[in-house]
Amino acid sequence: MRFALVGFGFRAAAIHQVSLALPELECVGAVVREPGRRELPVLAFGDLAGCIRDARPDFLVIAVPRSAAPAIVTEAVAHGLPVLTETPPAADLPGLRELWSAVGASGLVQVAEQYLLMPAHAARLAAVRSGIIGTPTQVQVSSTQQHHAVSLIRGFLDAGHAPAVVRAVRPVAPLLDPLDRQGWTDNQELKPATTTIATLDFGEGRSGLYDFTTGQTRNLLRFRRLLVRATHGELHNDEILHMPAPRTIARTALARRQSGHDLDLSGFDTENITLGGEVLYRNRYAGQRFNDDEIAIAALLDAMASWVRGEGPPPYPLAEGAQDHVLALAIEEAADTGEPVTTTVEPWCAPA
Repeated sequence: MRFALVGFGFRAAAIHQVSLALPELECVGAVVREPGRRELPVLAFGDLAGCIRDARPDFLVIAVPRSAAPAIVTEAVAHGLPVLTETPPAADLPGLRELWSAVGASGLVQVAEQYLLMPAHAARLAAVRSGIIGTPTQVQVSSTQQHHAVSLIRGFLDAGHAPAVVRAVRPVAPLLDPLDRQGWTDNQELKPATTTIATLDFGEGRSGLYDFTTGQTRNLLRFRRLLVRATHGELHNDEILHMPAPRTIARTALARRQSGHDLDLSGFDTENITLGGEVLYRNRYAGQRFNDDEIAIAALLDAMASWVRGEGPPPYPLAEGAQDHVLALAIEEAADTGEPVTTTVEPWCAPA
């Protein structure tokens, strides 16, 4: 399968790099604002029409600012081209509604939401869906921000498009910030860090808790936390508390097989994640030495190609990405105003 990128910033470059290791995928070009300004590892095009005409991609991957993405998505769909667009698919609620009105009926638009495809989350989701802790009732996420965290909450709860009542607060406290995108900062000065804490009530006993501190995705002085509470136990990060037999409470760990430690000379890599004797997750890309985000990107690209070929389900439809962002916007609004925000049933929402 041939795909083209729109944009070639940090995220697009990461997608391109991963694609080089996928034998069934080829990046055939990139649409950028100024094609001659810098050297790119692929053919550069100044407009989408020229890229489609000359590079003949089977689908597009759009990685541009959220304010610019909808117009490009709409143009691609007008050409009949399937699209995988970065998160979120539009900047605000009017933008989401306008985008859905323009392209929703086409069924051609997917969203590049990768968190549920990361090995640890994929294994946790498999464990929860096995029924070992019963029916999920609450999901708490403290690791990533906005729509990504909402995707995890909705995915583990299986909340679908249910409206939610959202409440939020934003305390500020000092925090050391030792890392950024470029690496170690070597800055020992404390900075004010804002923590957004929100509750999402989906009704029917289902709720979510969102807890995110500014820069937490890279600040290793904050734990990553995922908690799934359910009717028969709970999952906390990589451990499950459950009841395998009457009058028996068990704590069972998810074990990650990581090669390359000690005298294992096969190279550093993720192989699988197990729960007891059950394999919850197996890395399809073992041997590539991908980190978790790269594994998720690879899985997303492969899923997109499979869907375009008509051989697999859609990876993450526009309706799901739009719903994630609706709730993320509600969290921000509730935190800004100090008042509860109730989301509404949007045009893309599936019937309850």
